[in-house]
Amino acid sequence: MAFGMQLSQRLTQSLVLAPQLQQSLALLQAPTLELKALVEAELQQNPVLEEVMETDVESREKSAAEDNESTSSADLAEPPDDVKFDTPDTTPDAPPDKDSADGTDDFQAEFEKLVQMDQEWRDHFSQASSPIRSTTDDEEKRQFMFDSLTAETSLAQHLVDQLRETDLDEKEQAVAELIIGNIDDYGYLNATIEEIVAQTGLSLEEVTDVLDVVQGFEPVGVGARDLRECLMLQLERARLDRSLEFQIIRDHMDALGKRRIPELARGTGRSLDDVQEALARIARLEPRPGRAFLPTNEQYVSPEVFVQKNGDDYTVTTNDEQIPHLRISNVYKDLMAGGGNDAEVKNYIREKIRAGKFLIKSLHQRQTTIANIGREIVKRQRDFMDKGVAHLKPMTMAQVAEVVGVHETTVSRAVSGKYIETPQGVFEMKFFFTAGLQTSSGSDVSNTSVKDMIAEIFKSENTSRPLSDQEVVKMLTDKGISIARRTVAKYRDELGILPSNLRKVY
Repeated sequence: MAFGMQLSQRLTQSLVLAPQLQQSLALLQAPTLELKALVEAELQQNPVLEEVMETDVESREKSAAEDNESTSSADLAEPPDDVKFDTPDTTPDAPPDKDSADGTDDFQAEFEKLVQMDQEWRDHFSQASSPIRSTTDDEEKRQFMFDSLTAETSLAQHLVDQLRETDLDEKEQAVAELIIGNIDDYGYLNATIEEIVAQTGLSLEEVTDVLDVVQGFEPVGVGARDLRECLMLQLERARLDRSLEFQIIRDHMDALGKRRIPELARGTGRSLDDVQEALARIARLEPRPGRAFLPTNEQYVSPEVFVQKNGDDYTVTTNDEQIPHLRISNVYKDLMAGGGNDAEVKNYIREKIRAGKFLIKSLHQRQTTIANIGREIVKRQRDFMDKGVAHLKPMTMAQVAEVVGVHETTVSRAVSGKYIETPQGVFEMKFFFTAGLQTSSGSDVSNTSVKDMIAEIFKSENTSRPLSDQEVVKMLTDKGISIARRTVAKYRDELGILPSNLRKVY
């Protein structure tokens, strides 16, 4: 067999995103806080860009309003240039004409377009509707919330602070610190007594005594080795170690977990009512003592779109206040217009100005796209805006994309991670895009509305005879909604509702 090398040609197609297209998509997809970070990075990299301060914006808005009293906001709905997120203008500009004096005529034409674009951009911000302003009471509540925030203390630190107030000697404190180090975020001890004995060299009795001290700390139930011990510690601290609930937890934990009320009644020799009352008290105990010390994952969102009822109609505005207002620095405009610079400097500034112009147009197009999507959402979900979640209609991104005039993927990027403030509350924009079920009358109802109906059905059920999933299917069928039993079970699980055998009250 002979081996050798040969040269061949092959034609292939591949999709390569131009840098400007990548930037446009990044701006469109980024929520407000991320967008500000992206713009700040561009400000650091592009010297010709500068951010307009709030005082400058106010003065420009005032002068623009005086100069353009007859201009309607509808005239400014379109971006100042033909740049769309679906087909951004990423074609390199033609090189300057070598026969012209360093391309002076080309530069002059560019500056005229730049001035026009800059004016239109200022007009847009001066005449665009502003989002709903917070009242004085809202601002005071918001400030009070921020002033009330405190530094979080971990569970381990909380236990160590209590350990320092005990009378344990140095050797016992070292054992206690080892025990605390093996307590997880939920408050349970993850090491066995035997393992701690092996690490410390102390006797089983000595380690057990130290564990008893730690289990006496707050929160109640901390240091338990399992759920049974955790609940018993809480009852003992409340001096209920002779109660029916303590007996149930100590002797019948398996039947308690499966909620076998008749079996518990027989095992304890008490009535069904007594057992159910005991179970209600057990339900008020804390199965995870360390829960209060878990790090909070609360996220504060800034809505991108505001919907406000105005008479019989709804007004949709975008959150332009949070978007940085950019412009091309006059220093570089004057530098270019004045001449006297060599070709290399001019080409550098020319490219930076082009990049800055594209960024400004992309930001404007981002706001326009999000606003148009928001208007279409409100138009299609008018019943939701008036009456709530139960009246949410099925809606796909393809339907909205067709009306707005963009690709479906553009809608997906535009609503990703963004929120809309409505009269019914603040929702993720993706919330409004749901599949639907067809009713017997031929109309469509969204999956979210069906889930809301199922929640209401379970909420009003007879607890002594809880509804099965199949019975819920029949009830929805009577309302004209055809749905499978497994779908009801899936929605029930998502709603956090237990199966019928675990919901029964005797």
